Amino acid sequence: MARMTAAEAAVHVLRKEGIDVAFGVPGAAINPFYAALRKVGGIDHILARHVEGASHMAEGYTRTRAGNIGVCIGTSGPAGTDMITGLYSASADSIPILCITGQAPRARLHQEDFQAVDIQAIAGPVTKWAVTVLEPAQVPRALQQAFHLMRSSRPGPVLIDLPIDVQMSEIEFDPDTYEPLPAFKPRATRAQAEKAIAMLQAAERPLIVAGGGIFNADASDLLLEFAELTGVPVIPTLMGWGAIPDDHPLMAGMVGLQTSHRYGNATLVAADFVMGIGNRWANRHTGSVETYTRGRTFVHVDIEPTQIGRIFGPDYGIVSDARAALELFIEVARELDASGRLKRRGRWAEECQERKRTLLRKTHFDDVPVKPQRVYEEMNSVFGRNTRYVSTIGLSQIAGAQFLHVYRPRHWINCGQAGPLGWTIPAALGVRRADPEAEVVALSGDYDFQFMVEELAAGAQFNLPWIHVLVNNSYLGLIRQAQRGFDMDYCVQLSFENINCPEINGYGVDHVSVVEGLGCKALRVTRPEEIAPALEEARRLIDEHRVPVVVEVILERVTNIAMGTDLDGVNEFEALAECHEDAPTSIAALT
Repeated sequence: MARMTAAEAAVHVLRKEGIDVAFGVPGAAINPFYAALRKVGGIDHILARHVEGASHMAEGYTRTRAGNIGVCIGTSGPAGTDMITGLYSASADSIPILCITGQAPRARLHQEDFQAVDIQAIAGPVTKWAVTVLEPAQVPRALQQAFHLMRSSRPGPVLIDLPIDVQMSEIEFDPDTYEPLPAFKPRATRAQAEKAIAMLQAAERPLIVAGGGIFNADASDLLLEFAELTGVPVIPTLMGWGAIPDDHPLMAGMVGLQTSHRYGNATLVAADFVMGIGNRWANRHTGSVETYTRGRTFVHVDIEPTQIGRIFGPDYGIVSDARAALELFIEVARELDASGRLKRRGRWAEECQERKRTLLRKTHFDDVPVKPQRVYEEMNSVFGRNTRYVSTIGLSQIAGAQFLHVYRPRHWINCGQAGPLGWTIPAALGVRRADPEAEVVALSGDYDFQFMVEELAAGAQFNLPWIHVLVNNSYLGLIRQAQRGFDMDYCVQLSFENINCPEINGYGVDHVSVVEGLGCKALRVTRPEEIAPALEEARRLIDEHRVPVVVEVILERVTNIAMGTDLDGVNEFEALAECHEDAPTSIAALT
């Protein structure tokens, strides 16, 4: 048997589990682990500027490719508490990330030692497992269990806390014979598949709602096969966007109160049957549950048993990994098709396509300052089918989801349930590290951008470039719009007269100077016809300098983006499209 420190054994386990990069910030209580990273080798390290940023980098890395698990590392105390937002975000969206923290020596855990905190108790509610490992010999097995849990059933994050003396203690461990534990995934049965397909067969206007569980199961190919075999249109959730290409004839649009299409909402309201696969009926998707469910039959397939019936009781529920369920659904549907009994859906699918062609929002505005809709129109004209978009929350993200186009799985990378401001920049860095060849385009409003702008320096230092579209209205725009219901506009304005940058006319922060000070490149746009050339110039700057490039578009101060409280009660604040020229880069115009 080989003798080594527990920290060295931990690094060997990480490598055996497929880890080749970590994001983090070293410190006193985690330095033995960093010494092991240096000695053992084989794991690249990206130095974050903030430990919360490292956790979001890990999220972005995981979300980019099936099988990825992002790792973030920090010292004790505030490093662990900084990670909590990332753990919450990952837990809420079923994203496996591994957070490793240092800790005070075991003998001083009860003595209020410097930067000693009970991170196990703090992190417990937002992880699948959080543990302070008190015995050195347990370190490799704790990590083995961590990977097993992250990959099994509903995926999610784990935190491993390592006291400094535990890290430094020597143990016996043989990395050559180490093997990962097999993951457990619940599987649907043939009888369950037959019943679900029988219910589908009985419907006249069925839909499939595809959630993020499709990506976790790496099942987009099977979803598409099942939809094409049955002819049933697909409604992706925000977390499932890209599971079916936007221009596919069976892609029926997104549904919801905010990140939705007019045609998607109208199609859901017209449906009589919904099969949800790998989704959780999030409130921003459903709106009023009474409206959402009225007159419709529901089948719900989810890997997590407690999700079935959590929001409303479906007519039939199946606990299963999405891939396993889809394999059986296809098997049953093929048998029906071979015997001529599979119901045809051509007329219903064409009705959905007609809504997709006609129920559009206007994007072509020539106003100065720029209307945000025009930004997304220009992005559609510049960026192609292989673009990976990254965004988190705010009017920028909501409008982006209403107007941008996604054609591939995991090409819309979005923090769904938690929605923390500042997530976009570090997540984009993680996405870029996970897919070095992709064109990565991040989308932020000015407040999201300012929250963790320092992580641009990590992108510059490690030559991890992406294009960051910054739409600046110098407002907390989503909160301002929500305050309309309280008849106020209070504490949400970011505008001020910047004495060092009078040319931005009271918009406050000089983002161009900030970005350039962090080692990146930046362009500022004030007119709609300048947007596309600036995006093309950003591509050229990336090729030349290999650093993130920010394209800031100065928007009109106030724009209300379409949203509401019910699927059939969305408020359209701007003009609707009446002809092709009103929405020249809509999916209807591009197909």
